Amino acid sequence: MISIALDGPAGAGKSTIAKEAARRLSILHVDTGALYRAVGLFALRRGADPADPSQVLPLLPEIQVSLEFSPEGQRIFLNGEDVSQAIREPRASMAASAVSAMPEVRAFLLDLQRDLARRHSVIMDGRDIGTVVLPDADIKIFLTAAPEARAMRRYKELVQKGHQVDFDSVLRDVKERDYNDSHREAAPLRQAEDAWLCDTTHLDLAASIDAIVNYIKGRTSL
Repeated sequence: MISIALDGPAGAGKSTIAKEAARRLSILHVDTGALYRAVGLFALRRGADPADPSQVLPLLPEIQVSLEFSPEGQRIFLNGEDVSQAIREPRASMAASAVSAMPEVRAFLLDLQRDLARRHSVIMDGRDIGTVVLPDADIKIFLTAAPEARAMRRYKELVQKGHQVDFDSVLRDVKERDYNDSHREAAPLRQAEDAWLCDTTHLDLAASIDAIVNYIKGRTSL
């Protein structure tokens, strides 16, 4: 089994790049951010404040999150419901950032993530994969880009999906998530000492994917 940890800030394109890299390398892609989005979405649906542990933690025993893999990619299920689209809405993104700051939520999802890496060759993306979830991963990559570049990519994605958003608000959300993710007490976002830094500020999607795939191929038998 080969494990690849791909970390980086919000909007760096981790999931999109990891999904295509996994397809080219014939391994599984695990989008761990989707797990936190599912927990955040559940909290929102229950009327809880995703930033309040006293409201979120009592809900954890009621949550069942699972992943299914198909040729079309990863699907995420929340208590049996396919929420793959619902978790991509902006409010779910902010809720994910809030609940991921809670050590109890991270512990709740940790075993699921590690078990997937034990059973499959994976490229797993998130914010603490190389530092916490898979500290002994065969390859670690830290993917980043300037906040403005990440916000523009996210803005275009939301507009394409029909959401009414403005660039300034998206940029504020990106910067807020950066701050929250890097300053939380539980597994803060940071580059692992042995991770390769890949800055895609001036790369388009195709070039970013090529860079990641070539780096992995150069260091594994994939």
